[in-house]
Amino acid sequence: MDLPDDEQAFLKDLVKTSRQKTHHVAWTDRDGTERFTTLSQAEVVRLNKIAGALRISKGETLRQAAHIPVKRPAPPAESGVPA
Repeated sequence: MDLPDDEQAFLKDLVKTSRQKTHHVAWTDRDGTERFTTLSQAEVVRLNKIAGALRISKGETLRQAAHIPVKRPAPPAESGVPA
């Protein structure tokens, strides 16, 4: 393939991920919508660790995570130079 190295690495990672066993977690979103999230092996291990520390299920962990507010990036500082 005649692509830049970063794009080749991205594509290799996609292929690698698609070959891994996926895990599906069912959970209820904050608006009551039933959701299914597909996780890679590494993601499910991390979610299991978080859920275990909280002593709740993976689905309940995701439901509670849906309530975490999204942090918006700070507006750029004004440089004093007119646009």
